[in-house]
Amino acid sequence: MRETAGERWGRRIVLTLLTLFVVIPLYVMVTSAAKPLRDVQNGFTWWPSRPTLQPFVDMWSTVPLARYLVNSLVVSSVAAVCSVAVAIFAAFAVSRYRFRGRGVFSVTVLSTQMFPGILFLLPLFLIYVNLGNATGIELYASRTGLIITYLTFSLPFSIWMLVGYFDSIPRGLDEAAQVDGAGPLRILFRVILPAAVPGVVAVTVYAFMTAWGEVLFASVMTDEGSRTLAVGLQGYSTQFNVYWNQIMAASLVVSIPVVAGFLALQRYFVAGLTAGAVK
Repeated sequence: MRETAGERWGRRIVLTLLTLFVVIPLYVMVTSAAKPLRDVQNGFTWWPSRPTLQPFVDMWSTVPLARYLVNSLVVSSVAAVCSVAVAIFAAFAVSRYRFRGRGVFSVTVLSTQMFPGILFLLPLFLIYVNLGNATGIELYASRTGLIITYLTFSLPFSIWMLVGYFDSIPRGLDEAAQVDGAGPLRILFRVILPAAVPGVVAVTVYAFMTAWGEVLFASVMTDEGSRTLAVGLQGYSTQFNVYWNQIMAASLVVSIPVVAGFLALQRYFVAGLTAGAVK
């Protein structure tokens, strides 16, 4: 069916509005980062009266941004790797084996996504504090505790998504590998995982982004030494002033690596989500 002129213009208008909706906030962020603080506070202007790169220099000293950045990278990366590692083995077992409690396990994994995360804030806080008092294992106000917290957030969805992706891989590949004498682990690493790269990448990106942008638990479970970027950016707002230009500069700098990594892995991410959703 050919597209009519009205449909074509309607599509152009919608795409133009969506583009403006995305581009204008980015433009405001970039231009605000290049303005002196007085220009930002005096009112909005489309272009800086005196463009300057000083906010990109001052943002590192106003708050310990480098430490926050390292904390976020460590916590997000380790949580993502651990989540994917556990999800791979769990999804392989659910996809390829029939065992007692398999259905209950699958339903339980999905049902955990129905509860808002704030319900687990107080229980986790009490567990970490009491565990530290009883055993000396410091999970509260530490990167280890935050990693465990984010692991529990991303793991259920990661398992569910990889199960759908593994189910889409023909079982004939497993049988052919078994004829050659391959065991379960060899089948997983030599047959299943090479065919499931898009799904694994999609799960990794999801787990990383879940930990990278989380604010609620990071604001309660961390102190000055373990604070992440999502919470640390609030340091630019003090009792006497708000450094809007430095906030924009810091947001721009810390978002570039994440956006670049997402764009580089976009085709795997989309393929993994599509395959899991179709199954």
